[in-house]
Amino acid sequence: MVSGRSSMRTIDVCPLIINGRAVETPARFQIDDRFTSEPVTEVAVASRSHVSQAVTAALQAFTAGPLPPYERYRILHRAAELVEHARHELMETIISETGFTITDAAGEVTRAVQTLLLSAEEAKRISGETVPLDGAPGVTSRIGFTIRVPVGVVCAITPFNSPLNTVAHKVAPALAAGNSVVLKPASSTPLTATRFCLLLMEAGLPAGFLNLLHGEGADVGTWLLEEQDIRFYTFTGSTAVGRSIQRAAGLRRTQLELGSISSTIVCEDANVEWAAPRVINASFRKAGQVCTSVQRLFVHEQILSGFVQNLVERTTAAKVGDPRDAATLVGPMITSRQAERAEAWVREAVSQGARVATGGRRDGALFHPTILLDATPVMRVMCEEVFAPVITIVPFRSLDDAIAGANGTPYGLAAGIFTSNLNTALRAARRLEFGTVHVNETSSSRVDLMPYGGVKDSGFGHEGPKYAIREMTEERLITISQVP
Repeated sequence: MVSGRSSMRTIDVCPLIINGRAVETPARFQIDDRFTSEPVTEVAVASRSHVSQAVTAALQAFTAGPLPPYERYRILHRAAELVEHARHELMETIISETGFTITDAAGEVTRAVQTLLLSAEEAKRISGETVPLDGAPGVTSRIGFTIRVPVGVVCAITPFNSPLNTVAHKVAPALAAGNSVVLKPASSTPLTATRFCLLLMEAGLPAGFLNLLHGEGADVGTWLLEEQDIRFYTFTGSTAVGRSIQRAAGLRRTQLELGSISSTIVCEDANVEWAAPRVINASFRKAGQVCTSVQRLFVHEQILSGFVQNLVERTTAAKVGDPRDAATLVGPMITSRQAERAEAWVREAVSQGARVATGGRRDGALFHPTILLDATPVMRVMCEEVFAPVITIVPFRSLDDAIAGANGTPYGLAAGIFTSNLNTALRAARRLEFGTVHVNETSSSRVDLMPYGGVKDSGFGHEGPKYAIREMTEERLITISQVP
């Protein structure tokens, strides 16, 4: 396991990667360790010219001919092996860049390996279907079938809160589908993405098929949207930015995983000992900086008191602080500014009548895990995405009330419900307006092979290698007539 303070400076400058070459630039910014504040690396910043060069390299690589499916499989499978081999190095990089705990960083690596392996296998399974043309009147000597072809250049824009696995979820299926990629990771977490790209190159990915750009979204992201040779945008981030991408993309295709105010429902017949630890983990992992984190927890009034006490005891006992301590549950947030924002939202809720059952304290970028009671729907902790280790508990009397409360936001990414009643589970699953409904798991439950995407203002399209490959390929119909 990774332990102790970071002394890692194995990359003095985190470069761009364009057409298989590392590119350093005069314009740079510095990344510091999120917990120790020690410098980790300087990052090369892409210019407008670099963006055009990266897209041109991707287009030329794709135009020269897509890699054969078995070659894609081989490269991605080898990349999975290399990521596993580099596990501890990647974990330390993730901890330094994000402040995530050892457990969270290890989970990122484990899941990224699986995402690569799944993508590798799916590269060999891309297929179309037979179209029964002879089912139409007068058509007797004609057959039809579809094939799936890659779209071309894919632009992937990724967030800080999953600096390895979300990158893998966008890059690996795109490559598996036969596309080339231009990747722009979050400016907060450039080093993890760079190491991932270098490992793919080491696995045998030819030059030009994966190009990496660093910089702020307002600059590099905007320039990428101006590049008409990009045929597909895959983005995880805020709904506001997602709207901008969709407007700029026009008739080009997109897959957008956007904002969320995730809810989980705990019914009166729930198995509390099963539900409670899952709620704690789903609310506080990665310091609550997960789009599916449990933000609003609806608890039936019959079990409210005991369940709240259970959660408070678990939260109070949780260790907060050094992410390199294996016992730590909650490390620092991505910046002190974000921790200050979370603290301000909690204070605002308290001033409006909410009560803090536990937590609410901030130490620099550390925001202690917090449970709020007696909140109202108009408080920001209830109606905006808090993206921090904060749970607001809402009592309910009827399932209809809980479902209405969960549905009562513009978002619809994921929801969870704990119940022992199959009818209750099915009723909720049909009525909850979310891309995913988990029964006896929280809103934050995810398996990397499943389709993952939202509805309403949470976006559209799906991640999950099999499903992302369908998004990143086009269906082409081929017909053949028998000539007498």
